[in-house]
Amino acid sequence: MDDLIEAAWQAEEALLTMGVRSDADRLAELLASGFYEIGQSGRRWSRDEIIDALVGDGDEHPDAALTEREARLINDDTVLLSYRLEFAARRSRRSSLWRQDGDRVRCFFHQGTPLPAG
Repeated sequence: MDDLIEAAWQAEEALLTMGVRSDADRLAELLASGFYEIGQSGRRWSRDEIIDALVGDGDEHPDAALTEREARLINDDTVLLSYRLEFAARRSRRSSLWRQDGDRVRCFFHQGTPLPAG
């Protein structure tokens, strides 16, 4: 179980790096085929939409700080990660669901909720 949690955190953090964000193939490896995201705007993004947006964004978050980390096992192969993310003067709470898929973990849901300034 600890291996699943560690692998999910590593993959979650990788999604904030330019090396992953600019690589559609790597994103496709990390995001399950049925993945969807509810973004900070409230918009629902499909897997293909979020891959296109991230690859086109070209924005890395080297100053990203993940705090208030929590991991909860949902069952033997699924973990819920929740945390606070701060970067570029933006703050949000994030939640992701990751599932063991063979020898890797894949995210099948992500949500970002903005926090008020101040």
